[in-house]
This record gives sequence, C-alpha cells and structure tokens, in this order.
Amino acid sequence: MFKHYFISLFLIIFATSLAIAQISSPASGIKGIIKNKNGEPLPFAGILVKGTNVSTISNEEGRYQLDLKPGYYEVIFQYLGFKTGMKPVTIESGMQTFDVTMEEQALNLGEVRIGSKGEDPAYTIMRRAIAKSRYHLLQVDSYTAKAYSKSSVVITDLPMEFLYKKELKEIESETNFKKGVPILNESVSVVTFKQPNSYKQKVIASRNSQDKNFANPNAYLLASFYQPEVVKAVSPLSPRAFAYYKFEYQGSFRENGIEVNKIKVTPRSWGEGVYRGTIQIIENEWSIYSLDLQTVNTGFTIDIKQVYSPVQNVWLPVNQQFHIHGGIYGLKGKGDFVISQSFSNVKINPTFAPDIVVVDGKKEKEEAKKVKLSNREIKSQKLEEVVSKQKEFSAKNLRKLMKEYEKQDLKEKEKRGEDIDMNLTRKDSTEVDSMAARRSMAFWDSIRTVPLTTAEVKSYTRLDSIIVVQENKPVEKGSKSTKSDSTRNNNNSNNNGKGVFGFIGNIITGTNWQLGKESPWNLQYVSPIFGAQVNTVEGLALNGGGFKLHYYFGGEKKSKSDSISKGTSKKTTARPGQQLNFNALTRYSFARQKLMLFGGVDYKRRRTTINLSGGQTVAQFSGENPMHPLLNTFTTLFLEQNFIKIYEKNFVRLDFKTNRENEHFELKANIEFADRKPLSNLGNLGSYNWIDWKRRDFTSNIPFNEENVTDSRTESYEMTPHQAFTFGVSAAYKPWQKYRIKGGKTSFYDDDSPILSVNYRKGFSGIFNSDVNYDFIQIGIQHAFDTGIRSKLRYKVAVGSFLNADSLQFPDYQHFAGNRFFFQFGDPVGSFRMLDYYRYSTANKFAEVHVLSELRKFLLTQISWFRVMGIKENFMLHYLATPTSDNYAELGYGLDVGIRFPFRVEVVNSFEGFKYKDTVFRIGTTMNINIGRN
Repeated sequence: MFKHYFISLFLIIFATSLAIAQISSPASGIKGIIKNKNGEPLPFAGILVKGTNVSTISNEEGRYQLDLKPGYYEVIFQYLGFKTGMKPVTIESGMQTFDVTMEEQALNLGEVRIGSKGEDPAYTIMRRAIAKSRYHLLQVDSYTAKAYSKSSVVITDLPMEFLYKKELKEIESETNFKKGVPILNESVSVVTFKQPNSYKQKVIASRNSQDKNFANPNAYLLASFYQPEVVKAVSPLSPRAFAYYKFEYQGSFRENGIEVNKIKVTPRSWGEGVYRGTIQIIENEWSIYSLDLQTVNTGFTIDIKQVYSPVQNVWLPVNQQFHIHGGIYGLKGKGDFVISQSFSNVKINPTFAPDIVVVDGKKEKEEAKKVKLSNREIKSQKLEEVVSKQKEFSAKNLRKLMKEYEKQDLKEKEKRGEDIDMNLTRKDSTEVDSMAARRSMAFWDSIRTVPLTTAEVKSYTRLDSIIVVQENKPVEKGSKSTKSDSTRNNNNSNNNGKGVFGFIGNIITGTNWQLGKESPWNLQYVSPIFGAQVNTVEGLALNGGGFKLHYYFGGEKKSKSDSISKGTSKKTTARPGQQLNFNALTRYSFARQKLMLFGGVDYKRRRTTINLSGGQTVAQFSGENPMHPLLNTFTTLFLEQNFIKIYEKNFVRLDFKTNRENEHFELKANIEFADRKPLSNLGNLGSYNWIDWKRRDFTSNIPFNEENVTDSRTESYEMTPHQAFTFGVSAAYKPWQKYRIKGGKTSFYDDDSPILSVNYRKGFSGIFNSDVNYDFIQIGIQHAFDTGIRSKLRYKVAVGSFLNADSLQFPDYQHFAGNRFFFQFGDPVGSFRMLDYYRYSTANKFAEVHVLSELRKFLLTQISWFRVMGIKENFMLHYLATPTSDNYAELGYGLDVGIRFPFRVEVVNSFEGFKYKDTVFRIGTTMNINIGRN
C-alpha cells in the first residue's frame, strides 16, 4: 500500500515539475489587474489589441494576460459603465506587468435632449434601433471567430443532504464533485458562421475539472438581441418591445468619435419573459454598443452582459457573459459562462450599407412623409435597388423592407434548389479535435486567454491528484472484469437471476430473451401484475400478461471511423428499418373466473403502422377510454365510485396509420367486426369498497344517457347483444406549417399552424350478420398561438352529425371527453372538467367548443412575486350542444404553477340552460398526459 502511494506522490511531483519547466519557456506580452479607482477588481473586462483580432477578458479576480510578440501595440480596455481606455504598450521581451485603473463613464444630459416636456428621448432612439435591428442581424454574411469559453458552476446547497452524506464523500473522492467547489469547463474553438443560421464549431481544446476524458465542448452561445426573443424573453429591440417595456434616457457620452446613448430598460411588469437593466445604442448607427440586462426563469436569475467592438465598420459582440443563480426543489447554485471572441474573415453583405438614415415617423413627421415608400414600391423592388436610390427611410418602411427582403431571399433560394429554413432554426454542428481533451497544462497556459482564479486552480489540481491516485490504485481481488464478462452482462439486460428468487422475480416483473447472439428476434414476457386492476364487473382482473415476439429487419448498418490519438474508434449505427411484432396476451377475471385471450400482429415501417388484432376482451363504451383502469381502481376501493363502464367483445380488427413529422399530415383507418355483449356488476360488491361512504353507492354498469333513458327517467336501457361490422377513417392536416428543405428533402416544424381534421365512421348492416347501420361525419379545427410573452390562446372546435342512424348501439354513439375525478387527466384543452362520461353522448348532431387562455399577467399575477416564480393564470371555457345537453357549459379559472410543482389548480363552474349548476376544484397536469385514452 505504501509503495502505491509513494509512486502516486512521485508522479504528482514529476508532472508538476514538467509543467513548470514548460511554462517557464520564454513568453512575451502583458498581464495585470484591471481595477476601478477604489482598487476593486473589474471581472470579465474586455481587452483587445487595436488593428488585430487579438482579444481576451479578465477573470473574476480582474486578472488578465495577453500574449504578444515583441513590438508596439495599442491595447483597448472596455468595461460596462466605464470609459474605454486605450494604452500604448511596447513589448520587448518577457511578460510585463501592466495594471489598469479605469474611470467611470460620465454621462452628458444635453439640454436639447431633455428640454422638451413631451416624450422621453429614449423612445425615438429605441424606435430607430428597433427598426434597424433586422438590418443589423443580416448585415454579416459570414465570419470565422476564435472563441475561448469558460463555464464555472458551483452547487451551494443540496436538498436533504443528511440522507446521503456518505455517498457524497464517495463522489467527492471519485469525481472531484464537492459542494461549494466550482465545476469548470473550458474550451477553445474555431467557429464558422454563415447566414442565416449556420454555426460550425471545431473544438481545439476542451477541459473539465471533473474528468479529463470529458471532451464536452461548451456550446457556442451567441445570443443576439437583434432577435425578437433571447432566452425565452422579449428583447428590448423586438418589434413588440413597447408593449412590454418603458424606456428612460440616462444620458450620452462620446468615445473614439462616436456618440453612445445609455437607455434604462424597465419592464411594465417584472417577471419571467422580460428584461431589466440598461442598453447602450450608438447614435445614427442605431446598433448596440453594450448591454447589461437581467431576467428570471423558474426561480433562477439570469444576468447577460455583452460588449461590442467594430469589425470592418460593423459592431460585433467580442465579450459575452451569462451569470445564473437561484435554486429549485432545494438545490441551489450559481453558474458563470463567459466567451471571448476574436473575429476574422468577416464578409459583409453589400446590400446592408451602414450609412442609411432612419427617420422616426412619430417625431419627424414631415421628414418621414418625404421619404415614404408605398407598399407597391417596397414589394416590386429589390432591397439593393431601393438602397441605391435613397439613404433615408422611415422606421416603419425599413421594417417592411426587411420583411420583404427575407421573403424574396427565401423564394430565390427555393427556386435555385438551395436548402431553406422558414423557421430560421439555428443549425449547430461540432467537430472535436482528437487531442481536445488531452492537451497538457503547458498547452492550456499558452492558449488560455483568461487566467484561472485561485479556486479554479485548486479544483484542477485536486482533479489531477485524484486521477493519479486512481490510476495507481491496486485492483481488488474479484473485481477484474473481462471483455466477455462485460458483453455477457450487457446482453443480459433482462436481469435473469439464477435460482428460485431470480425465477420468481422474472415472473413478477417480466423479462426478455435475445434469440441468438446477433439474431433479429427478441422474445418478451409481459407480467400480468402491471395490468392489475379492480372494477365492479370483474372484481380483480389481470390484463396484458403474455408474450411478445419482436423481429427487426431492413435496417442498413453504417460504420463510421473517428481517428483518435491512440488508434481508431469505429462507431456502428443502424439506419431506421422495419419491425414486426407478434402478441399473445391474456386477461383474467378472478370474480368471473374467466380467462380471455387476445393478440395480434404489428408491422411498422418509418411513419406507417399496420396492426391486425383479435380475440376476446372487455372494452369501455367510449373508444377513447376516458377513465384509466388504475384511477378507477383507486376510486372503486377508496371512494366507492365506479366510473368505468365496460362490455365484452369478441373481435377482429385491422388498423392503419401514417403521418408526416410534427403532425403535418396524418391518416388513420380501421375496420372491425365485433360480437358485443353487455356485462353486469357483481352480485356482492361489499369487498370492493374498502371505505364505506354512507352517501354513496356503486352505480350500474349501464351508462346513464339522456337519449337512451327509460320511462322512469332514472336509468337507461341496457345494450342488447349484437354484431357490428364498422369502418372508420380520419385525416388531419396543418395547412400553413413552416418547413425546411435540406438536400431536396422537405421536413416540417412543430409550429402554431391550425390543425384541420375530418372523421367519418360507417356501420354496415347485413355483412357477417351485422346489426348496425349508420353514417357519421365530424369536422374540426384546433389551434394554439401566442398572445404575448408566456401567454397563449388554445382552442378546439368540432361539429358532427349522424347522417344515417337507422340502427346503432351505445358503443357507436359520439362520446365526449368527460371527467368526474378530482384529478384532470389528458388533454388540458379538449377535456371537460365536470361532464359525466356518458350522460350527453349522442346519436344525433353535436357541437363542442373548448378554449384555454394562458395569461402571464391578469389578477394574482399583478403581484410580481407570482410572475418571478413562473406562475401563470388560466381561463377556460367548455361548451357542448346536443339535443339533450341544454347548452352545457363550464367556466373555469386556474393557476399554472409551472416547473416547481408541475400541476394546475383549478376552480370550475358548470352551467345548463345558461343557469349555474355546480362548482368543483380540480388538480390538473401542466402537460398533455394522455395515459389510458388510446
């Protein structure tokens, strides 16, 4: 043992000595500390060398280092709120210490600007800047940038830490994770950008303080505030900005021949989705000089700072910072992410000349009239032609020109057969150098543009010590694992235990077998335990137990080689193929002492599925399965409420489904023959109500329905045994969905396009002695669109009718998404909150409307605390019209409490005949969890 630790200590000393020897090699440049007049360090200040693409930033301690060859340089120091300083430096040899003290920027409040009693001058500045924001976004066609990025994350608090203190100690010794100690990640990359949205990153070096082999490059995060939204919040330069912000002119200053305006950004209502802070705008250019903004998201505070510098007369972000702190579920921490960029090979689009003048039509009305362009002039000319004829544009005209330019550019690319993207989704691709994670300390010291802080140096040193000790740690007897053992363990993913306990465990939990080492066949045993349920018809039932045989074929395998320093690593990936599944399943009712068998064959190929099924089973009267069996089990045993209503059927059914990605187009069809029989509740139900509710009794298994009611008006007629041969087809289409074309192949985005749908069902009389004869058609539309930041309106409308209802049974009625449980399950838009599952099911005509409005600010959310915590208010309307529903309606109000508690708390009122009937409280999911409905 002593021998191993002696070797470890020797290796640490040797590695350190080698690194010091390499670091001590001759280097020249400047280093120092950047401070204010009070001697306080200025973290993340920008440093760049005039006339070159050399730049860096200071660390959290204000320290910086700039490697320069001997010669004369003019070094520029930038920091938000301070005067930009330019210092001449002559480098002779070696590293020179050059500390810098920066002065705060004095703002000039000119009389011309503040003398008017009218509008704050900030508004005319922001109108011009907003009008030109798209112009600035498209100004650069392409560039190459060398980017150094560093992230530092510190976990400051852990929830219920006392429960796993021992495990934390083990993690600390093995992975270098410790509360309060920064987790670091550094990367040096070469980034290539091309309009409109392509970012290619080559990671030259990457280092992580938890694992040296962790070659995980930081994503090159370029947050452009010329975009309408940044980090899911409205940019102050968004066309919608005036609806969300108030602006205040705080003064201006002149620097290097330009005038810069400082604008205070104040949200009209603080919370998620908006920023507060300051933004500095260059006069006449109306581009960003720098910004310091803050937002909140689910309890985390995010600070964003950017400093811009001119590159070929275009102002680009050379220094970006993202600082996050906060907590969730007891986990608290903070993170810092900084990027220093040096631009080269910048290509400017000649169409977007920097010398155009923006006229504020609200302030300079006469001047705006002189330069006004008609809609015909804007649409009939190319932007290059318009810009060549005039240099002055009204803010309104410039916004229209940019919109038209992007439309024309998209059409021209499509005509030329080029790749296009209507959503302008950012395309990131990353290539990691094979040596990226294996760079030496000397290499990092030579390439790192931001010095490490004292805490960061300690974190890296600790990792190096852990790695050396682990690499020389003796392997304990019995812990050695061979390749064959590893392979055997991977293949044995079914956890087949040996002996009696393993066999029993597999019966309870299920298991699977690979039929051959490289066989495409896989046999799966499904345990019936997971389908256990209780209802008043079958008592305890076990559903879904049996076997599934899977066969995979048609997938082509493709080998991809990636060279690394110690050889070649081959990765094999399978292309999407075809799948064939054979199912043989059971359902057993203990009370009825009946075993039912059912199964089928599935064939899947890409986005097409064909399913042939048949056998004997039970089914809910509504094919949408409105109540999940497990929830019904809970309500039956503990609440004495049996919501599920079922019947027995022997059936053969064929289903077909095909779709395009993101619901662009979907087609479904089915054909079924079923022998249907009614079922009744068990005679003795006393053992199934574990809690006796005096005011409750189990209801009949015959669903109560207003159109199928007996003369007593208290119960409905029971379904008679019958045969049904039915056919159904439905189609859904998104007509205005955004798409992209890559390599001639079109794919669609999941966007806010409306969904149009049509559904047709037919019952055939006489075929195989079928007793049903009906025709049903339904059309619908559903849509969801933003009404503001973090605010959305969703609606669903459907109308339908039985064109022919000569003969149909209750399963063939049109049923609706009711709910009688206190937990609202399924689609939050299209589900009623209080409607009985079958009371208003119809064999006639119907209309239903569902509206759900999510509001960032309305009643309670007038209080900023609710908005900061990400809470939204919901208003909902549900309406149903059938011949017997008497204009049934629900009005509700809810609080969507977001990610901290993923539920929505609701209070809902019901109305019939436009008269108030009842009020209930519901708890709903914030997501569309459709368990048990299909």
